[in-house]
Amino acid sequence: MTKTMKAAYLPGNSTVVLKEVEIPEPGHGEVLIKMKSSTICGSDIRAIYREHTGKGPEGYQNKICGHEPSGQIVKCGPGLRRFKEGDRVVVYHISGCGVCNDCRRGYMISCTSPYRRAYGWQRDGGMAEYLLAEEKDLVALPDSLTYTDGAQIACGFGTVYEGLEKIGICGNDAVLVVGLGPVGLASLMLARAMGATKLIGVDTVQERLDIAKAKGLADEVFLSDASALDKVLALTDGNGVEKAVDCSGNTYGRQLAIRATRKWGRVVFIGEGGTVEFNPSPDIIHYQKTIFGSWVTTIWRMEELVERIARWGIHPEDLVTNRFTLDHASEAYELMNGGKCGKVAIVFDEEIK
Repeated sequence: MTKTMKAAYLPGNSTVVLKEVEIPEPGHGEVLIKMKSSTICGSDIRAIYREHTGKGPEGYQNKICGHEPSGQIVKCGPGLRRFKEGDRVVVYHISGCGVCNDCRRGYMISCTSPYRRAYGWQRDGGMAEYLLAEEKDLVALPDSLTYTDGAQIACGFGTVYEGLEKIGICGNDAVLVVGLGPVGLASLMLARAMGATKLIGVDTVQERLDIAKAKGLADEVFLSDASALDKVLALTDGNGVEKAVDCSGNTYGRQLAIRATRKWGRVVFIGEGGTVEFNPSPDIIHYQKTIFGSWVTTIWRMEELVERIARWGIHPEDLVTNRFTLDHASEAYELMNGGKCGKVAIVFDEEIK
């Protein structure tokens, strides 16, 4: 094994910088992972790539970027209890302190300890040839799923699954997804797998609607405009949908999600940022609606999702529209920043299974 590796950093001016850095050595309870696939998250674009706007948990500390990593363990430090060399793994991208109440619940995303460090934000992430990770942050990846499936699960699909579990999805449900970026596309795929019988997708970008339709993720898709609410109502016999998922992070998208939901329905906000304005009495109270907020997921639910995805026979990798090598990371981030593609992946060798 060479002693240095190539790694990507985000200086915050819409560029990517590649550097040669030392390959780390795993210490107690740690593993060295050979990266196989690492996908780009919209949060990286929003809070790091364009400029360093993130604070607190999203405060980028000039580390190797990328918090959606999947690969194979090639070296183990002492003290491991479960994983071993050769194992295929997904990395849960927040390494919490492990002893606070949130961590004990599996919600390392909500850990507020000074020991909390997210991969790609406060500790080195997956946009490099190798990644140093703690064993407690690993999720086993079965042979039936590809490494790019695993990278998708590491953040986006895990985040969506948590939100859909909060509102509950079953065969009784018509589901509206507002915002069809990678998280919205994942919402459609998972909602279908979980039993939803009618899926409606809305976005302001035609290219995203085309991806959703071409991949068979939605029954109906249309551009969001002043007639969007009437269109959803027309598709649901005037009642509205049982469940709505906002992935837009936009006030108008969130208003649509709320108002297009029928009486006693449930809405989950997944999209980050932005604001929302609504009228509590007519929009929520009088129709007995419930709004949930959802942020990433627990590590135990991510393990559950891996099992379910394998059982359902779906592949999150199918939502990847563009693949690049690490040498072309700059092009990959630029494409993702344009907002007109599906998921973008960095792959590290020809064999990505």
